[in-house]
Amino acid sequence: MTNLPPVSRRALLRGTAGLGIGAVVGAGGSLAGTPAAQAAPGGFPDYAFTRLAFDKAGLRYNPTGELIFPSVRGTVGRISNALGRLYLYYAPHDAPGGLCLAYSNSLGGPYTEYPSNPIIGRTWSPHYSVSHVSSPHSLWNDDVNELWLYFHGENTTTRLARSTDGIHFSYDKVVLSTSMLPAGTTEASYARVFRHDLPSRNARYVMVFMINTTANRRSIGWGWSADARNWTFSQTPLITPQEIGARDLGAPAVATRNGSTYVIYHTNIEAGGAMRITEVGNDFSRRNHLGIFHAPLPGAPDNGRCAAPAFGSDNGVEYMIYEAGTRLAGSIAIARAV
Repeated sequence: MTNLPPVSRRALLRGTAGLGIGAVVGAGGSLAGTPAAQAAPGGFPDYAFTRLAFDKAGLRYNPTGELIFPSVRGTVGRISNALGRLYLYYAPHDAPGGLCLAYSNSLGGPYTEYPSNPIIGRTWSPHYSVSHVSSPHSLWNDDVNELWLYFHGENTTTRLARSTDGIHFSYDKVVLSTSMLPAGTTEASYARVFRHDLPSRNARYVMVFMINTTANRRSIGWGWSADARNWTFSQTPLITPQEIGARDLGAPAVATRNGSTYVIYHTNIEAGGAMRITEVGNDFSRRNHLGIFHAPLPGAPDNGRCAAPAFGSDNGVEYMIYEAGTRLAGSIAIARAV
């Protein structure tokens, strides 16, 4: 596929930023090390679209024609006889949804569809039977040497499944639901979990997710945990749309760079459809809104909307894998640092 021109992002912070992950990681991860490609918000590099992860029209499992929420994990040294060096998890959103797997030997793709998708469906007896499951987020848990997969279904509930091979999963439990949040919460979904120490809270993991309420305004929520299974959730949003002049926020990810921590999320298409970035600090007490992190291409594949980034580096090259396209028409796209 022919490379498109780089997408320009507003450079709000200047300086000697560093980014490098060593091994491939999913969204977020510890971002520190090699020099950045160029200065940008928080010192991150700019990214340019390079290709789609795969042609969704050629997928065996594609019930709705739209895909969201990519999450990538490296398998080397973790999973024996893996299908590839990288496992990419994704899903349709609309019913029936279904958590899917693709694999590759290069973070930059292309990726090959696992032939028996979905690996997790909307019915898992006796644990649940729902209209859809979606938004998979993978975490390699070094504490237990397992791949943990967080996903929602219905939109009120986020669940956890666990695996040693990244393909066959055992159901664990509900980790987040609207009942754990203030009255009037109608959704608690699109959750992502990251290894991040919060000593003052006796926590080693953080979760960020989307909250919706009866007011129908979507904010970013967060919680913390010692073991990534049992969580305490803030009863006030981490970031609200009113703070940045948007209607809705969603699909958050956590990243650290230059000794600080950031949350990257997207805005509704009426507010530009771009990814935004807020510095929250290592203890999540700051609210330094830095503006646009990545602006969507006006044409294909973004068509004015980009969302749900997953970051990683492979052989010294930094990549961002993201959801490209209008709501309910998305594809999984790959961009690289420029």
